[in-house]
Amino acid sequence: MILLHLTVAALYAVAAWAFWPLPPVGQGGAAAPARSSAAWAVWLVPAAIAVHAWVAWHDVAAPDGLDLSLLNALSVVAGLVAAVAWASGLLRTLPVVGTIVLPVAAVAGLAPAYFENPHRFSYAAEPWAAAHVAVALVAYALFLVAALQALVLMGLEKRLHRRLPDPGAAAIPPLLTLERFLFRLVGVGFVLLTLTLASGMLFSEELFGRPLVWNHKSVFSVLGWLTFGALLLGRRRYGWRGRVALRWILAGTAFVFLAYLGSKFVLEVLLRR
Repeated sequence: MILLHLTVAALYAVAAWAFWPLPPVGQGGAAAPARSSAAWAVWLVPAAIAVHAWVAWHDVAAPDGLDLSLLNALSVVAGLVAAVAWASGLLRTLPVVGTIVLPVAAVAGLAPAYFENPHRFSYAAEPWAAAHVAVALVAYALFLVAALQALVLMGLEKRLHRRLPDPGAAAIPPLLTLERFLFRLVGVGFVLLTLTLASGMLFSEELFGRPLVWNHKSVFSVLGWLTFGALLLGRRRYGWRGRVALRWILAGTAFVFLAYLGSKFVLEVLLRR
C-alpha cells in the first residue's frame, strides 16, 4: 500500500508543479500566470483523485468499523477538496487554488502510510451511520474550497483596489461571477451541514437518549451552522457581498474545521485518546 500512497502523492505533486505560477515578471514584480502545462495537469488531477479514493477507502474501511483517525480523516477531506475543486472547474478558472489544494492533498494522501493511529468509528454498522459521516465530510470539503476561493477573491480585490498589474487577470472571470459560484458552494455546504446536524441529533437520541450532547464538537458545529445561516440570510435580504461576506465565510469555515478536525487533533494528538 505504501507504493500506492507514493503514487497518489507523486500525481498530486506533478499536477501542483504544473499549476505553480512562473517567477514574477516586469516592473512591480507582478505575478505571472500559471504554466501552460496546467491545461494537461487538469486531467492529471482526476487520476490522482481516483487512486486517492481507492487508497483512502482501503485505509478507512475495516472489518470492525471505520478507521476515522485524524490522518485518515485529513486524507479523505483533502481528496474531497481536490475533487470539488476539479469537478467545479475552479482549477481552470483560478489555477492558484491548485497550488494550495494539490500539495496539501499530496501530503495528506501520503501521511497515513507512515503514521498509523487506529481510531474506530464503532457505530459504523448502525443504519445510515456511514451516510452521516460521508455527508459531513463532503460538507467540510465544500466549505474548505469556499474558504480558499474567498481568500483568493480577497487577494484579487486588494490588487484591483491598489491597481497592481496582474498578467493573469485577463483569464480570470469577473469577480461577481466568481462570487456567485462561491455562494453556490456555501449554499450546498449549508444544506449538507444541516443534514449532518439533523442526522447527528437522531443518532444521539437513539444512542444516548437525548438529541444533543453539548461538547466542543457540537458547539463548534452549531456555531458554524449559525454563521453560514446568517451569511445566506444577509446575502438574500441585505445583499451582503465583498469583504463582509468573505469574512463570514472564513469564520464559518473555521468553526466547522474546529468542530471535526480540530477536535480530533486535540483528542488524538494532545490528549492521546
